[in-house]
Amino acid sequence: MRSLLYIIAVILIIGWAIGFFAYSAGSIIHLLLVIAIIALILGVIRRA
Repeated sequence: MRSLLYIIAVILIIGWAIGFFAYSAGSIIHLLLVIAIIALILGVIRRA
């Protein structure tokens, strides 16, 4: 389950970076970043 969270987080961060630099999609792009950060934090919390 942890590796799945990290994979999702990485995909979302990459999507955010592409969207941020290539397109101006507004708050949807930043929402992807927030979701990725939350997934990473949950992975760290569950590991501890």
